[in-house]
Amino acid sequence: MLSVMKIQQLLEHYGIKVNPFSQEDAQSDHIFQQHCASTIYHPAWDKVLGDCANPSTAIVFGEKGAGKTAIRLQLVNSINEHNQKQPQQRAFVISYDDLNPFLDTFRDRLRGRKRHPDHALQEWRLWDHMDALLTLSTRRLCNVIADEHASDPDIRLQQLKELPRLRKRDLLMLAAFYDQSSDQSHWRRWKRIKWRLGFFTPGVHWRFIIGVVVTLTTLGVALRDLPEVGLRGLSVLKTSWLYAVMCACAGWLPWTRRNLSLWWRARQIARQVRILEHGTGTLRRILSQFPEKEFDGQPMPSRDRNDDRYELLAKLQRILKPLGFTSIVVLVDRFDEPHLINGSAQRMKDFLWSMFDNKFLKHPGIGFKMLLPRDVVFYLGREEKEFYERSRLDKQNLIKSLEWTGESLYDMATNRIRACLEEGANRETSIRDLFAEEVTEQELINKFGKLRVPRHLFRYLYRLMTEHCNTATEDNPVWKISHETLETSIESYQRELEAMDRGLGTG
Repeated sequence: MLSVMKIQQLLEHYGIKVNPFSQEDAQSDHIFQQHCASTIYHPAWDKVLGDCANPSTAIVFGEKGAGKTAIRLQLVNSINEHNQKQPQQRAFVISYDDLNPFLDTFRDRLRGRKRHPDHALQEWRLWDHMDALLTLSTRRLCNVIADEHASDPDIRLQQLKELPRLRKRDLLMLAAFYDQSSDQSHWRRWKRIKWRLGFFTPGVHWRFIIGVVVTLTTLGVALRDLPEVGLRGLSVLKTSWLYAVMCACAGWLPWTRRNLSLWWRARQIARQVRILEHGTGTLRRILSQFPEKEFDGQPMPSRDRNDDRYELLAKLQRILKPLGFTSIVVLVDRFDEPHLINGSAQRMKDFLWSMFDNKFLKHPGIGFKMLLPRDVVFYLGREEKEFYERSRLDKQNLIKSLEWTGESLYDMATNRIRACLEEGANRETSIRDLFAEEVTEQELINKFGKLRVPRHLFRYLYRLMTEHCNTATEDNPVWKISHETLETSIESYQRELEAMDRGLGTG
């Protein structure tokens, strides 16, 4: 029985050990990560990367498969290289791409009709994004302190222990507002961080001590005549007992007032930090551990406004600077993947639009690299003048379409083939070598250009090789893809792409 020619048989003929086009997602593409991440860049790469020492904001819109995740991985690699070369001028990376935990908690805290996905995301505000970024960065710092087994190549525990006292206070405040762990309670984790940082507050309980001393003193005074009058004479001491109770209550008044004030603040913070589930009692207990002179007047996320969050971001930057981080880079990706958004362009727009604020995107020392789905570009053209005045997208290195030219896709295909060559194979092998003589390089470039993005290129080439192998057998292999097979397969795939664009298929 005859069997059809195998793709691996075709590839091995050219000295290619693995299929260069079998993977479509850069996150799991070992060929890209090991061989191509430092050699294959999008033509707009320099505009996206900018200067690592002084990061700027870049907003990139691209369709599915355009290489947004690949660009994010390349940004991480470039920043890591910069950090190794400039250890005292490093960039602190915040990967803002795992949104489900934040969105789930946010939705659970809404009530009634607002919990529906179409309505929930309309309630999301800029300060919720800022709370999420503060949570991600604070947890990273706190993990180094609280978890003995945690390791971070960029942050050492000793560096955090050597911070000035006010910076330790700022870190503990951020931990109170934004650090949570499933391994232990908020209170126990915060106490451990405080102890390991060496932030001691021996005089913080003076109000409690006063209450205890006054209570004991008044009891002693009230009971001083008890041995003389005996138990039958207690009625004589009724007036003394009344004054004793009043004095004891007066002794506890400072403690009561302070704790009521802290409880109210804790309640406001628990209500306003909508992406985390805080317990008011636990938060009040943590806040009571700060000395009054170091705590009162500090910014807290207790109101529905951005100003306090900007000050907390500034605190985070002041904590990071002694650690060698002079800037922050926020990598924004995968906004279409959370199940609350589920690929809906309208929900993405509701969730994303609050971030388009020039004050936020141009915050000193922070650069945002926003890799966003092309689906929402439609809504940009429908916005009013006020939106553009607030966002100033013209100043944000805006790339409305992450398109690839035929030449760049041709080079990408060739580079991937060369990355998969066996030892001793011809290093000059290109994608053109797989085709018959009548297929020219320029024709391949033109046809690849119609595919627009790497994912479509990989899918098409994988299908093309499959269709070619189906026309031959293992015993009588054909090593060159014919012009006819190229033409029929590209026409079929383009019809599928048109169906996808009309919403009749999946991307």
